[in-house]
Formats: sequence, C-alpha cells, structure tokens
Amino acid sequence: MSERIIILGAGESGVGAALLAKSKGYDVFVSDFGTIKGNYKQDLIDNNIHFEENGHSDNLLEGASLVIKSPGIPENTQIVESAVQKKIEIIDELEFGYQHTSKPIIAITGSNGKTTTTLLIHHLLTKSGVNAGLAGNVGHSLARQVIEDSAEVYVVEVSSFQLDAISSFKPSIAILLNITPDHLDRYNYDFDKYANSKMRITKNMQEQDCLIHFEEDDVLHEKVIQLTQKINLAPIGFKKSIKTVGFKSLEGLAIQFKEDQFDVPANLFPLRGEHNVLNMLAAITAVLHYGISKEDVLAHLPSFKNAPNRMEYITSIQGVEFVNDTKATNVEAVYYALGSYSNDIVWIAGGQDKGNDYNQIKELVTKKVKAMVCLGADNKKLTDFFEPIVSNISETQDVKEAARMAFEYAKSTDVVLLSPACASFDLFENYARRGELFKEAVYELKSEIDG
Repeated sequence: MSERIIILGAGESGVGAALLAKSKGYDVFVSDFGTIKGNYKQDLIDNNIHFEENGHSDNLLEGASLVIKSPGIPENTQIVESAVQKKIEIIDELEFGYQHTSKPIIAITGSNGKTTTTLLIHHLLTKSGVNAGLAGNVGHSLARQVIEDSAEVYVVEVSSFQLDAISSFKPSIAILLNITPDHLDRYNYDFDKYANSKMRITKNMQEQDCLIHFEEDDVLHEKVIQLTQKINLAPIGFKKSIKTVGFKSLEGLAIQFKEDQFDVPANLFPLRGEHNVLNMLAAITAVLHYGISKEDVLAHLPSFKNAPNRMEYITSIQGVEFVNDTKATNVEAVYYALGSYSNDIVWIAGGQDKGNDYNQIKELVTKKVKAMVCLGADNKKLTDFFEPIVSNISETQDVKEAARMAFEYAKSTDVVLLSPACASFDLFENYARRGELFKEAVYELKSEIDG
C-alpha cells in the first residue's frame, strides 16, 4: 500500500508538490480551503489526483504519514494544528522538492529585492549557456520542476514562510539581501522571530557553501556574526570594507572575485535606483561563484529586463511620469523607491497594513512628496501619520480615481509613484492585479488628456 500524503493548498506550490508526489508513487490527496483555480484543477484531473475544495473534510488526515502545506497557510490554522496533534510530519513544497533533486541550489531571500535578484541571476546564467531552472515565488514551483529534473542548477526565490518549514534544504549559494520589518502579522509582531526565519536559509549550509549578504544591514550583520557553523561568507555593500567582495564605486560596481578585481561600468546597468545596486552586486557575485566568467557578466547584464510591478515606468502625461511599483508592499521597499527620484513625487500608497513603522520614511517623504493619494479600504494609519508632513492628501478606494487625483496634484517633471507600502488584499486579488488596474487607469487617463 502506498504511503499517503496530504497536500494543503492547491496553488502553484501545492499542485507542484502533488504532481511530484504522484510521480514518485505516493497516494496523494489535495485539499484546499478555498476554490481551486481552473488551470490547477485541470492539472490534478489530468494526473488522476484526488482533491477537494472549499473546505477540509473531517477525516482528511486519516492514514496520512506526511502533510505538505503551502507556505501561505499559517501554522495556527485548525488543520495544521490537528496534524501536529496527530504527530504527522509537516513540511512545505520547497523542502519536498529539494528532497528529490541532487542539483545545486542558488537561493535568494530578503525583505526586498528577492524577485529582481532571482530573475537577474537566472538571466545571467541562461544567457551564458547554463540550463537553469527558475523556481520558488517566481517561475514554476521547485517540486514541479524536479519531476523531470533536467536543469543543471535551480535559482529559487525563497520567502520566510517557506524557510519556516525546511528541514534538510541547503543551497550551495545563498543570498541574504536585507532584513527589515515585513509580514509581522504572521510573527506575532515580533521582528526577531521574522529575522530568525530569514536566517534559516543558512540552517544546513557548510564551509564549501557561499553566503552572500549585505553587510551594511545592521540586523543582518548581527545575525551573520552569530552563525555557529563555518560558511564561506561573501559580504557586499554600498561602501568598500576589508571584507567586501563587491561594492559601489565611482565608475559603477567594483567586484572582487578570488584574485581578480574588475569594474562594471554604470552605463551597463539595466536597473535604476540605489536598491538595485545591491541587487546587481548580489546577482553578479552569485553567478561568479557558480562559475560564470566576468566576460559573460559584462556581455549579458545590459540586456536584462525586470519583471513588471517593480519600479515599472508606464508612460508620461504632459510631462508627468507614472511609475508602477505595486510590489513595494513594505516600508523598506518604499524607502528605496522614493530615494530613486530627484523630482517631486505624488505618492499613491495604502492597502492592508502589515505592522508598518512609517518613521523609516518620514524624512524622505518630507523632502520628496508634494502630495499623497491613499488607496485603501482603511487609510487611517496613513493619514494620521502623514497629515502633519504632507500638505495635500486625498483618499479613495478606486484605482482610476487614484490616478486622476495624483495627476491633478502633479505638474510637468513630477513623478506619480504607486508604491503602496501595504498588501493589496483589502481591495484587490493580489499586488499584480493592483498594478494591472493602475496601468489601465493611467493609459485611459492619457487617452482622454492627450487625445
């Protein structure tokens, strides 16, 4: 009789785990508390995997030896607590996928910049002729990809939620970009618990493995020096120090790899903004450690195109530049976004607060933001904090109205920046949908004004 595995959640993560488990001969059952999307439901049907949706059945855990849960499911949900009480092992899709591949892993985590850095690493590898899988929070799930396991290396964006459930997962190269307050609602508003979750990426790393980290992040620096095991450390930063292997220089970036130092001129940068200096340093250092030559790095860096929703230029209307940074769902991301412009900014912010401390951006907002549009179901925390700082503040729950309000505040050469600092779930399906609707609103506005 086959070992029974229960999969909780039927998104990309859960269905990927189900497909892998099925391919390995397990007795698989998928259960989702909500409605399963059509494409994922078809995956399950096509592979003869039994499932249920819109709730968990009472006898769901009966006979199960393993539960694989999607990272978005909190540990305090009833079904997870029931599995704990029954002493059933609980892991997530990332751990399950890792257990079924021997290929090296490049794993990227941090409060901000994960997706950009992950995509840039994947770009540099593939353009250099490496068959690299793209997994985690971008691309397909790791579990889905290791069914065929055809990649030479997997580049994996990893969240704190995923790291909470690892046991054997070990990257050959890990990147810790930063640790700043985010998702504190999931960690009982205890920042140290969140920081420790991020550090779990190093849990199984050894001396031959490489940890690339931003050494000027005070929280991250303290956590790194507390590591008990020996790991090959590769610090990066905006400033040169005795230990840095990559830093910002007058010409662009300076990279020190083994005995070789070389510069990456600023005219080769595919990304703007101070935060992306760090992302580029991390990505370049990672691919060099993997074995890509500096010549390939310099040849392929300029052709990188970032994913949508991250400092994405939309269009200009009468000299006003509109930028979609809907992925900025925490205060640190907004800090970098605001710091990327010397122009006056009309800032669109708001959504579902995640325990934000707006003091982090108070000085920047005072200097740079001429007006603010709060786009959210409940904007009280934003308005209470920023009304003494920003003279013009409006509120709305409609994205089209938000774009119009922002344009009315702006003049030529100003930037209208959607950089919410909050999750999107109060008004939108997800952050990407918020960005899509904002872009549609801007294009509609442009059509009306420019004819």
